[in-house]
Amino acid sequence: MILTITLNPAVDISYKLEQFSLDTVNRVDHVSKTAGGKGLNVARVLQQLDVDVAASGFLGGSLGGFIRSQIEALDIKDFFVQIADETRNCIAVIHEGNQTEILESGPVITDKEGQLFLEKFSDYVQQANIVTLSGSLPKGLSADFYVEMVKISTQNGARVLLDSNGALLDATLTSGYKPYFIKPNEQELADLVGEQEMDELQIRAALAAPLFTNIPWIVVTLGADGAIVKHGDTFYRAKAPKIEAVNPVGSGDSVVAGFAAGFARGLMDEELIKFGLSMGVLNAMEEKTGHINVEKVAWAVEEMQVEKIKG
Repeated sequence: MILTITLNPAVDISYKLEQFSLDTVNRVDHVSKTAGGKGLNVARVLQQLDVDVAASGFLGGSLGGFIRSQIEALDIKDFFVQIADETRNCIAVIHEGNQTEILESGPVITDKEGQLFLEKFSDYVQQANIVTLSGSLPKGLSADFYVEMVKISTQNGARVLLDSNGALLDATLTSGYKPYFIKPNEQELADLVGEQEMDELQIRAALAAPLFTNIPWIVVTLGADGAIVKHGDTFYRAKAPKIEAVNPVGSGDSVVAGFAAGFARGLMDEELIKFGLSMGVLNAMEEKTGHINVEKVAWAVEEMQVEKIKG
């Protein structure tokens, strides 16, 4: 089983308007409400790939109940921990070619709730051989919360795929327990190592630094340009097929799902890279976030170009 973690999930609400007017009433006919969060996107793609998957994190109030009903309908195991505070809304108003977002900060997690989660996580991880940690932390949790989760996972023999950035990623990489896989994008890597921007040579040099020692898989995504991948001491360059992107939101989460599923299937090196990155391409081709067309998987893998970088 693969266990996906979304510590600060949300109900994602999308309003589509032909015109948005300030300081007056705007009526909307096109509304969608979905269970949102990076780890939940990962879980959805894994479920579509027919992987045994569970989702966990914190949920509270009626909005938390809505998310529970959504993941139950998708046949994703519900390992979420109940909290007293209310789960957040994240609102996107799509209008005249623009997208205006209103994002709630979310609940405040008490010390007792944080400790309860870690206790339950210690039980849940024994059922999983792969754990994905995605996104930010809710208020109330310290920056080393992921560090503790990586430690618990490692002690129970589970491989951790970490998709975070900034202080959370730095805290984890400088700890005594390292994730099995990380997926910074080009800008996140530059921020982490104190650069403004990076070319391929700079990316490779940065990944050879002691900070990234003992992380078997590092995938630096480059958007439509593909990715630079480091496995052990070997670097790969991946080029994605040219597509007409419909909705690229959630493509990074889909890549995490693709690699998690690939690890579970025992895929190796070029085959694994092609499969993992293909999920990001397929997500970008769909209107819904965290969705792929499984009938196009073989095509995407075939079109993905991966070569070993020499020197």
